[in-house]
Amino acid sequence: MKKWICSILVFVQYNMIAQQTNQNFPPPDTPPQIHAKRVQGTIKIDGKLTESDWQNAIPVDDFFRMEPRQGGTYKHKTEVKVLFDEKYLYVGVFCEDSLGQKGVRVQDLRRDFSEGENDIFSIQLDPQNLKQYCVSFQTTPYGNQRDLQNFNDTTIDNDWNALWSVRTHRTDKGYFAEFGIPFASLRYDNQKKGEDVAWGITFSRLARRDYERTVFPAIPQSFSQYRMTYAAQIKGLELPDSGVNLRIEPYSLYKYTTTDIEGEENSESNIKFGGDLKWAISPQSVLDVTVNTDFAQADVDRAVNNLERFNIFFPERRQFFLENSGIWAGASSELVRPFFSRKIGLEGRFNAVPAPIDVGTRFTDRSDKRTLAGLYIHQRETDNSPGANFGVFRYSQNYGKENNIGIMINHRLDEKNNVLAVDQNNNTTTTIDGLIRLKDKWTISYLASATYDEQTSKWGQAGSIFSEYSSNRMKWGWSTDFVSKDYDSKTGFVFQNDVIRHNPGGYFILRPKKLPWIRRWDPGFFARYQHDFQNPEEFQQASLYLFPVYIFFKDNSFVEYSVTPSWQNINFDFEPLGLSIEKKRYFYTRQFIRYNSDRSRKLSASVKYEWGDFYNGNRKTVTAGMRYAPLPHVALTADYEHNSLKNIGVQREDLKTDLYSASLRLALSPRMQVSSFYQYNSFDKRGGWNARLSWEYMPLSFIYLVFNDTQIDSFDPVQRNQQFISKITFLKQF
Repeated sequence: MKKWICSILVFVQYNMIAQQTNQNFPPPDTPPQIHAKRVQGTIKIDGKLTESDWQNAIPVDDFFRMEPRQGGTYKHKTEVKVLFDEKYLYVGVFCEDSLGQKGVRVQDLRRDFSEGENDIFSIQLDPQNLKQYCVSFQTTPYGNQRDLQNFNDTTIDNDWNALWSVRTHRTDKGYFAEFGIPFASLRYDNQKKGEDVAWGITFSRLARRDYERTVFPAIPQSFSQYRMTYAAQIKGLELPDSGVNLRIEPYSLYKYTTTDIEGEENSESNIKFGGDLKWAISPQSVLDVTVNTDFAQADVDRAVNNLERFNIFFPERRQFFLENSGIWAGASSELVRPFFSRKIGLEGRFNAVPAPIDVGTRFTDRSDKRTLAGLYIHQRETDNSPGANFGVFRYSQNYGKENNIGIMINHRLDEKNNVLAVDQNNNTTTTIDGLIRLKDKWTISYLASATYDEQTSKWGQAGSIFSEYSSNRMKWGWSTDFVSKDYDSKTGFVFQNDVIRHNPGGYFILRPKKLPWIRRWDPGFFARYQHDFQNPEEFQQASLYLFPVYIFFKDNSFVEYSVTPSWQNINFDFEPLGLSIEKKRYFYTRQFIRYNSDRSRKLSASVKYEWGDFYNGNRKTVTAGMRYAPLPHVALTADYEHNSLKNIGVQREDLKTDLYSASLRLALSPRMQVSSFYQYNSFDKRGGWNARLSWEYMPLSFIYLVFNDTQIDSFDPVQRNQQFISKITFLKQF
């Protein structure tokens, strides 16, 4: 072990000397400008750019290469033009490609597609010139849409949905894209008479075949197109008044459910109505209201076999809670999250059965100086749980160039229920957090949180601090997270109680000029050391994650080899997957190697093999995946995970688990798709189907048909549950 550490230190020192030249550059003192011209005729969003207004628009074509090497000549030229009228901001794009349609790489036609797997063109807008926030509108050569919010080039809210349209047209010389973004879908300050408006804007293109990313204006490759301090300014806009800016989205739903327990079948059906309302009270302020909320179309969770001592983090999948989720303290953390919306809408604290939501409201007010937000949800009582009220208040103040500090208070009130013999209980969490960007390359974030629970009369503390240095040559950082034994946010998530975890480490970013088939090589290490919060001298666990081989090839295929020495102190009752681990100290070393092929090709695959000791025994894990997409309208995926554990625990037991999943997606167009998903876990003998038809018959108005089938063979008696759901939503924007 000492030899490993010494080798790493020598390697780090050598590379720091050899790579003193830093290719990062600061934002320009005077941002470049783009001129938008008013439309004289009529623009039809068809992806062809044939109108005379497009011919007279001023082009932008001086893009800057970020990948695979920063700067220099790039292969794929891009030309962008900007127009506007009294309702829309129009962006017309031509993405040149010498192979034309044959060069297109698009994996499927779903909305909110994966960024690194497709040809993409994206627009980032900062209409309020906040410099710390932007919205992004993205498309592929087939016209599927992705929209998102980004906060400080750190947190991405992929599930923000806006009302906009895009159409594309593929030719033998490349592809055209034509965006129509309603001003009503953007938040901006009203234009005063005679005022010259200037919005922040960036463009980005990924030509996936060569993994060539170009941007306008120039941004260092250590950042992304969302770093709005580098943004250009769009001039010449004549903005309409924001007006009423009201959006309503009612829905109706029919659900038929059958439950079969050893041949005894019960069924029920119900009809449900509800809806959402979004009102832009002002350019800065937005009010969202949801009534009788339903999440029938949300994706199902993927099964996990947890062999670690930590709680598993399952991401939020419900649309109302996903939108604007990046404003809450700790939103980007999976270790300490004082507000975690998945605690809402469940029967009890540990019961995963959904509970209905009667009403909810969210208010957001964002300006260049501060963010003010609030959330209230009422959860209806059920036969198994009392009614509950959830409230969150958030205030964040911007200062300096890219810094902020904030406070958040979230509260849960469980109502008294005489039938269930449950008393009223209040649970409150208070959090202070912030971000400091000392320089473009240095970022520090921090969070300190405290809870008080009325039922137990106990206070608890949790928090984190993270510092990162990021440049074109390297990325290094240190994080420390802590959670006290009594920290109990009934509206939050923590990875573990009574723990302090330190996690320093990082990696170099090498781009060998003499090896052009390697895009980047990122060797490095991360160390992790954990001890009790209450008794800091009590060690919990430690590990070194050493990855000397971490290579992205020219086509973005990838290979990694790593070794992880681990030290464990099991001083508590620990039974991963039912295997009782003896209370004592352990040392073991594990290794793995993994490979992903080029994910943009019609056929791609991934495989990972992990081996080594595990506590007092041995564990081998094989993970494999495959995707076949002969054309963007069809995509088939299959994944498999196998665990083989031998001589584990007090009883020296053997255990094998298999986890299978497969999915099929068929798309007539980006707006009409059928998808199915199957998974089976041999450990608990639980299997399930999910099938869904989604038709966007009008912008952001959908018809869904959903079928769910779950069977649990490990229960005695065997249980099977089936659901058929039809849901129609209608969106109208005023």
